[in-house]
Amino acid sequence: MGTRLEERILERLNGELREKTLWWEGQWWDSGRFLNLVDTCEQVLANAGFGEGQRLVLLLPNCPLVLALSLAAWRLRGAVAPLNLQTGPTALVENMEVLDPWGIVLPEGMDGLREALSGAGYPTVPSALDAFVSNVSGREGEKDSPETAVIFSTSGTTGTPKAVVITHDNLIDNTSKVFDFVEELRKDDIFLNVLPNFHTLGYSVSGILPLALGLPQVLVPGFMPPQKTVEAICEAGVTVMVAVPTMVALTLATAAKGAEIGSSLRLIICGGDRLNPQFDQRARETMNLSILEGYGLTECSPVVAVNPSLAKRKLGTVGPVLPGYEFRILNREGKEAEKGQEGVLWVKGPSVTPGYFRNPEKTAERFREGWFNTGDIVRMDQEGYLTILERDTDILIVGGFNVYPQEVERVLQEHPAVHLAAVIGVPHPVSGEIPKAFVILRENAAATQKELVQFCKERLAHYKVPRKVEFVQSFPLSPAGKILRRKLREEEKAKGSAPVS
Repeated sequence: MGTRLEERILERLNGELREKTLWWEGQWWDSGRFLNLVDTCEQVLANAGFGEGQRLVLLLPNCPLVLALSLAAWRLRGAVAPLNLQTGPTALVENMEVLDPWGIVLPEGMDGLREALSGAGYPTVPSALDAFVSNVSGREGEKDSPETAVIFSTSGTTGTPKAVVITHDNLIDNTSKVFDFVEELRKDDIFLNVLPNFHTLGYSVSGILPLALGLPQVLVPGFMPPQKTVEAICEAGVTVMVAVPTMVALTLATAAKGAEIGSSLRLIICGGDRLNPQFDQRARETMNLSILEGYGLTECSPVVAVNPSLAKRKLGTVGPVLPGYEFRILNREGKEAEKGQEGVLWVKGPSVTPGYFRNPEKTAERFREGWFNTGDIVRMDQEGYLTILERDTDILIVGGFNVYPQEVERVLQEHPAVHLAAVIGVPHPVSGEIPKAFVILRENAAATQKELVQFCKERLAHYKVPRKVEFVQSFPLSPAGKILRRKLREEEKAKGSAPVS
């Protein structure tokens, strides 16, 4: 058995991170202050009976307590399970039935939620975000492997809940590989930790990676409103921001209104969904910095591929696959696709989850002889750079032809009036379905449906061109900021509109 994650982090806390560990509410914590919180959490949990193989649910925004409780739980050979505080009580209780937690930690003042969870038989612990209570209680529950570090709950593209097991070895491998592979990252960087901690990109890359590699981090409870996040970047001297495309778009909009992003920020690493290449140009114009795009999945801890540097990046791709992964790209016949041809990405390696929590059926669905089926349609060029075409389940079939929504979205977002676009399929009596676009215009910009359809006709094959464009003010977003095309499809179906002819 190798070194556990908490051992590596504690070594850093007594070394590189001694002076600056966490920035929280306008001030830096040194390692002594943070370790005191970790020790308190460990002692309280141990006294209450939390131990090996048990799970502690964290219903908390980004804060020192999330990181401290993680380390404390690991020292006691247990695991944590971050969940979205905004999830409704009914859905949370369903999650608890899957996770079988020892207890649940949530912010003070959430009395209604506490009542619902306690009523379902799950002990709750209300706490401040930068301190811990002295007395807690938990339930026994069935014990799991002490090698489990985190369990992430994710709905995926189908809406079916899954609980993904991430081990200490998974996190150690992925965080170290990312830091070694991304040449722009430096030992004097300061990370912004603003992505939701119940999302693996936020928890692992924004939170655990800095701790494990000895880098300070700036904790912001949530991204909204963007102006507050920008103020934290400036005040704390953030150099690296890990983001999703929607967050990049909102940051650009804030900068365009005259907000000072600060001279310290020099790099944005973007994942979670495909990035509009136009954002990079706008970032250089408004903030004098560039963006490295990457790609990952919860099941891969999460990073699978990333552009290694500004010099080597290829806009529109997510870069090469990280060292340590084996990968295959299989076509619909299950045969290896040649370079330049599309197919489903399968991966294998030490960053990949051992499976879904207490769900051998779901694990068997996604794994074949140790290979994990990502479900994502990709294309790899001759130099090994990946382009993500689409989730397999989001493909539109138009007259027998495959249409990838993100390809149409990318073209729409090249129009100077378009800020963001999302594309879904709507029923068609002849073609089966055709693309429909939902568009958010840039501030003070104007465009018509006819103009955008013509713009697409000049750049796309005829079957990829949206027949209808609906202008909207916002999109349904996942808690991690990804556009939920599934929700757009559901909303479109609820309208009961006739098929487009």
